[in-house]
Amino acid sequence: MPIAFIAVVAALLYLAAAGLQLTHMAQRRQRLSKPVMGMAVAALIGHALVTWDALNSGQGMAVGFYRALSLSFLAVNIACVAALLKRPLQNLLIGLFPLSALAMVVATLGPETAHARSSLSPGILLHIGSSILAYSILTLAAAQAALVAVQDRQLRQRNMHGIARSLPPLQLMESMLFELIWIGVIALTVAIGSGMIFMENMFAQHLVHKTVLSMVAWVVFSVLLWGRYQLGWRAQTAVRFTLAGFLFLILAFFGSKLVLELILGVE
Repeated sequence: MPIAFIAVVAALLYLAAAGLQLTHMAQRRQRLSKPVMGMAVAALIGHALVTWDALNSGQGMAVGFYRALSLSFLAVNIACVAALLKRPLQNLLIGLFPLSALAMVVATLGPETAHARSSLSPGILLHIGSSILAYSILTLAAAQAALVAVQDRQLRQRNMHGIARSLPPLQLMESMLFELIWIGVIALTVAIGSGMIFMENMFAQHLVHKTVLSMVAWVVFSVLLWGRYQLGWRAQTAVRFTLAGFLFLILAFFGSKLVLELILGVE
C-alpha cells in the first residue's frame, strides 16, 4: 500500500476525530466517546507507519524540518491519547489533530529538506527521545494553558454560555496543567543532562542556541513550579509562564531548522 495513501487516510481520520469531538464539546459532553478514541488510535497507527517509513533507512536517519514537525506531532498525540486514560484532556484533540494531519501530509508529500544521514549511539538516542517527550508533554501543557486562560476569563466575566460550560472545573483544569508541566520538566531535565553527557559539545556554534533556549525554558517552567507551591500562583500567572516557556522551547526545537533548511537552504 503506498505510504502517501496511508498518510491521507490517517489525516482524514484525524480530521474526523477532531470534528466529532468538537460536536461533543458543543453538546457539553465531558466524557471521551468510543468513536473518537477509535478514530484517534487508527490515525495514530497510520501516522506511526508513515513516520517509520520516513525515518527508517539502512543508510542512517535524516530528519528535516517537515519530518521533525510530523514526528513531534505524533509524539504529542501519543502522549495525549495515553493521558486520556486518566485525565479528561479530550478537548485538546480539537486543535492538535488538524495540525497533525497537515504536518503529516506535508512531511509525506513535500520535499525533504535534510539529506545528511547519520547513525546514532544509545546515549544520543536517549537525548533525542527525552527531548521529544519533553516537547510533547509541554506542548500539551501549552494547549491546556490556553484552555485554562479562556475558562478563567469567562468565569471572571460570569459568562457561562461559552467554552467554560463544556470543560471540567477550573481547579481540575489547573491541576492537570501542573501535572503536565511536572512530567515535561523531568523529561526536559533528562534531555539537557543526557545532551551534556553524550554530545561532544552542546555549546558548539550550531547547537548553542538550542542549548541556551532549552535551558531558559527549563528555568521558566521551574520558576512556575516553585511559584505554584511556594506562592500559590494560579490561572493567568500559570498561563503566562507556561506559554513563555513553551515559546522558548519551540524556538529551541524548530527555530534553527526553519532558518537553516527553509530560508537559507542549508543543512
